[in-house]
Amino acid sequence: MTLAILVDADACPVKEEIYKVALRHKVPVTIVSNSPFRIPLDPLISRIVVDDSFDAADDWIAERANQQSVIVTADILLAERCVKAGANVLGPSGKPFTANSIGSAVAMRAIMADLRAGGDVVGGPPPFSKSDRSRFLSALDEVLVRLKRA
Repeated sequence: MTLAILVDADACPVKEEIYKVALRHKVPVTIVSNSPFRIPLDPLISRIVVDDSFDAADDWIAERANQQSVIVTADILLAERCVKAGANVLGPSGKPFTANSIGSAVAMRAIMADLRAGGDVVGGPPPFSKSDRSRFLSALDEVLVRLKRA
């Protein structure tokens, strides 16, 4: 298994930060999306465009998640699948999803979905901030350093 970063990219606000950290550590990055968009021209960065079927990007990522992969996603159900596969999973705000935290994240997602389905107006996540971006940079760097040492 080779160290790699897999990105659930369609709504990822930290792609530039991922490129920056990955290139510094010389770790390959795969950007996975339902539609093509520009990526830097670098042999360490590749793009996979999956079809637009439901969960196609999630399925592609989850099938390749392992202990040497870092998954970047805001999708809690994808995070759960990847954590179960032993992957290191980070949200775009730098928050890690772990075996200890994923259960409560999935439960909260279900509660919010039930509230929305019942017609309750519930707010979404707070706006993405500079501190989220900074926290993500630090978290990704820490994970890569730890994995390279192992």
